[in-house]
Amino acid sequence: MIHIDNFKSIIDRYEVIFFDSFGVVKNYKGLVAGIESTFNYLEKQKKEFYIVTNDASRSPEQLANGFKNMGLKTISANHIVSSGMLTKEYLDLKVNNGIVAYLGTENSAHYLESASLLTLPVSKIDNNNIDKVNALVFLDDEGFNWFEDLNKTVNILRKRTIPVIVANTDYAYPLSVNDVSISIGGIASMIEGIVGKEFIRFGKPDSQMFMFAYDLIREYRTINKKQIVMVGDTLHTDILGGNKFGLDTVLVLSGNTLTVDAETSIKTTGIVPTYICEKAVVELDEFGF
Repeated sequence: MIHIDNFKSIIDRYEVIFFDSFGVVKNYKGLVAGIESTFNYLEKQKKEFYIVTNDASRSPEQLANGFKNMGLKTISANHIVSSGMLTKEYLDLKVNNGIVAYLGTENSAHYLESASLLTLPVSKIDNNNIDKVNALVFLDDEGFNWFEDLNKTVNILRKRTIPVIVANTDYAYPLSVNDVSISIGGIASMIEGIVGKEFIRFGKPDSQMFMFAYDLIREYRTINKKQIVMVGDTLHTDILGGNKFGLDTVLVLSGNTLTVDAETSIKTTGIVPTYICEKAVVELDEFGF
């Protein structure tokens, strides 16, 4: 039997808390029940926190507004660290001109905006402009025609030797307790196999995601990795990524990893969290209510 830890007793030991978004703070029904009390407690204790997410479907401002619309007003854009932010940094450094083609919505393309680059959806790439495509980015699983645009993506990559960036590495996301939907990371892996090229990935579990968040904090304060804890619901992204980067980790059983599967999943994968909790929730009576 796995040991279930008390979430409040865990976060009391750390100065900075990294939260995954989907499955930890929210799910397909809305906010995880009781999560508001956690962020109220963090605010009262003056604890620093960040939402470290593979969601590149919206800008940090839009993601923060999404939380506000659900009733969670303590999360601002400054609290959001998205894999899309790493994509923008890479393009700024490595791609100087031309067209950046993308799969995703217009909202997700926010991360690609640059004075020197033209951003176009894959659907707008044709024989007249394909020679100017200098990068391709997988951003979101919506906003394009799967049949036409995925086939076009394959052929763009057969014709152009360019960097390909996967901004969201998730293979799937839950639609309900029993059903999942294919995410853009799953689509990217399929196309990667077809074209025989290695893509660049910035989402969890890759260490760049954690280094980016870590460096943001170190710009204005002294911190070490033992003062940060990563809270996530998925062993192969949140927990593996946190472990690889040297952070303590909390596996919560409110999302992708279910209570009945947790012990078996940990044993079979060898991915071991520092702690396990039912939810990332500070109960009201613990908070002093």
